[in-house]
Amino acid sequence: MKTSLKLRKIIKEDCIAISEAFKKQGWNKAVAQYEHYFDLQEEGKRDIILAEMNQEFAGYLTINWTSQHPPFQSNGIPEIVDFNVLKKFQRLGIGTALMDEAERRIKMVSAYAGIGFGVYQDYGAAQTLYIKRGYLPDGNGIMKDARPIQYGETITIDDGVVFHLTKKL
Repeated sequence: MKTSLKLRKIIKEDCIAISEAFKKQGWNKAVAQYEHYFDLQEEGKRDIILAEMNQEFAGYLTINWTSQHPPFQSNGIPEIVDFNVLKKFQRLGIGTALMDEAERRIKMVSAYAGIGFGVYQDYGAAQTLYIKRGYLPDGNGIMKDARPIQYGETITIDDGVVFHLTKKL
């Protein structure tokens, strides 16, 4: 059977299906999150790129044209954020296709793309992918909720603890 990968923008009708697909694999991603992404896309603040494999939702990423990471924001570097591929579709080239498309779009407006990842094991595949694609640390160290971590500071490791990278396109 021939497989077919399609990349497209999110539409309002996708929001429930995306949330349900993640729920089936044990991830809690609320419908409201995708409705908010749809609204941001309509306002031109983000691009939301969906991947479908054989007409089934497989994953997505978003491009935040005005990053919340202060060093990216002050340098006009768009940031790839919230990049997810369903487990059953991983290792099929979908993540690579999404990243290729995101970098193509970003290159039209910026010489650099930014990206961040969580620092615990759940982000291991993403950490490896970004390094293999040529992303390098941005030199600002680890951030907690968009704030630099200071030497000796005690923090709780969660999704708000992020390490940022950039790539010259």
